[in-house]
Amino acid sequence: MTVAQTADRTAAIPTELMRVSVELFAKQGYAQTSVQQIVDAAGVTKGALYHYFKSKDDLLFDIYDRILSLQQRRLDEIAARGLDPQQTLRLVCEDVIVTSIEWLHEGTVFFRSQHMLSPERQREVKRRRREYNDAFEAVLDAARAGGRVPSDIPAALLVANFFSDVHYLAQWYSPNGPLSKEQVARELTDLYLAGLAGTAGTAKGTP
Repeated sequence: MTVAQTADRTAAIPTELMRVSVELFAKQGYAQTSVQQIVDAAGVTKGALYHYFKSKDDLLFDIYDRILSLQQRRLDEIAARGLDPQQTLRLVCEDVIVTSIEWLHEGTVFFRSQHMLSPERQREVKRRRREYNDAFEAVLDAARAGGRVPSDIPAALLVANFFSDVHYLAQWYSPNGPLSKEQVARELTDLYLAGLAGTAGTAKGTP
C-alpha cells in the first residue's frame, strides 16, 4: 500500500465508523450497541475509534453534527448569492428538505436516540440547533420586507411550522416510492410559501 493509499484509508476511518454506527444503532438500538461491535464492523481497532471519538456518545452526536453542518453550509451559500429574499427563502426551504431526505436514515437514528446523549452533548445539540434556527429565521425575516410573509406572527412559530413537515418525513417518505426528493422539496415548499402568503394577505385584510 502506498503512502497516498494509507492516507486515504486513514481519512476514511471517521466516515466508516459513522456509517457502521448508524447501521448498528438502527438494527439493534443505541443502548444495545457496544464499542467493540462498532470497531469489529468497521474493521478497525478501539484505538483507532478513540483517536477520532472520545466515546460512543460522540459517534451519535457526530451523526447530527454532519447533517446540521451540511445544512448550515448550504444555507450560508444560498444566502450569499444575493438573490431576491423570497427566492432565497424558497431555495433554503427546498435544500433543507432535500438534504433531510438524503440523510433520512441517519437523522431517524439520531432523533430516536438523542435522549441518551450526555447532558453536555444534549446542551450542544440545542445550541447548534438554535444557531441554525437563527440563521433560517434571518432568511425568513428578510422575506418579510416584501410583504409576502406575515409580520404579525412570531418568527419562531413560522420556523416551527416549516420544520414540523421536515421532521415528519421519516414517518412517510420512502426513497423507493413514486416521489423524488426534489419533487417533495418543491411541493412542500410551495405549500409552505402559499400558506405564508395567504396568512400575510389575511393579516392585511385582503380577500
